[in-house]
Amino acid sequence: MLSTLLVLAEVSGHVAGASAAHGEAASGITKITQEFGIRVPLILAQVLSFSIVAFILWKFAFKPVLATLDERQQKIASGLQYAEEMKAKLAATQQQNEAILREAQLKAQQVVAETQKSAKEFADKQQQEAIVKANALIGKAQEAIELEKKKMLAEARTEIARLVVTITQRVLAKELPEAERARYNEAATRELTNV
Repeated sequence: MLSTLLVLAEVSGHVAGASAAHGEAASGITKITQEFGIRVPLILAQVLSFSIVAFILWKFAFKPVLATLDERQQKIASGLQYAEEMKAKLAATQQQNEAILREAQLKAQQVVAETQKSAKEFADKQQQEAIVKANALIGKAQEAIELEKKKMLAEARTEIARLVVTITQRVLAKELPEAERARYNEAATRELTNV
């Protein structure tokens, strides 16, 4: 733009010094510059002032603002990246938690199955021990009954032998002599004891 203005100023300066052939064209440009009040030194001063203001604004206003915008965009980008990383970590953690939960459920099922198996084995063992104890008690009771039976039979034999001897003595006391009665009693007693 500066070069265009310089060309325009040069053209206006050359127009004033141009020949008469160009007079009509030059007079149009001169007329325009005079009507609008365009002066080359003023235009150059304005261009220089504008350039200085533009440079200062660029250096102290636009550049820091652009740097701040860049910094904010970087922060936003890093924040978005961090958010994506956190989403990925969260998803990984959720998957890990689900895997741990499934593993814990499997272990719990195994523990329950083992406990049930142990409980059943314990109950079976207790039942078998109870059966063994019951059989032992029944065996002891049968032995006691058998001993009691033998004892009662022995007592009954003794009592029967005594009764037989007594009855025989009474019967024989009347008919047999004393010596024969004693012999007969001894023989009967021996026979009854052996039975």
